[in-house]
Amino acid sequence: MKLCILAVGHKPPAWAAAGCAEYIGRMPRELPLSVVEIKPEPRGAKRRDQLLAAEKTRLQTALHGFRRVVALDERGADLTTLQLARRLENWMREGGDTAFIIGGADGIDDAIKARADAMLRLSSLTLPHAMARLVLCEQLYRANSVIRNHPYHREG
Repeated sequence: MKLCILAVGHKPPAWAAAGCAEYIGRMPRELPLSVVEIKPEPRGAKRRDQLLAAEKTRLQTALHGFRRVVALDERGADLTTLQLARRLENWMREGGDTAFIIGGADGIDDAIKARADAMLRLSSLTLPHAMARLVLCEQLYRANSVIRNHPYHREG
C-alpha cells in the first residue's frame, strides 16, 4: 500500500521539506509515503468558488488510481495517534493506495470532500500549510511505528 499527501500549495520552506523528507525516509518499503504538490490557482480577481473549482480539477487528476481518499478539514474527525494507527492498520488490511488531501488557502472543494472516504483534522489550531504537511508526515510515521510496536511512540 502506498500513502501520498496531495498538498495544494507552493514549495514549502526548507525546514518543512527537510522534516517531511526525514519521515518519508523512515517509512518502510511496504508502506511508502510521498508528498505531491498540487499547483494552487492564481488568485487574481477570481472568486473563491472559481479558485476551488480549478484546484478541484487538478486534485481529481492527481487522485486517479487511489482507492482511498482522506481529506484534511477542520470539521473532520479528531483522532488520537492510536486511533489513526488503527485506521491505518485497517486500510493496510483492505489494501489499495491512500491519498491524503491538504487543501489550499481557500480549503477543499465540496465535491472532493463528498468523494472522500474520511475527513480528518490535525488540530483545533490553524496550522500553516507547510506545518500541516510536516505534522501529517510525522503522524503517519508514528502510526506505523505503533502498528509495528516500535518504541518511537510512547504511550502514557
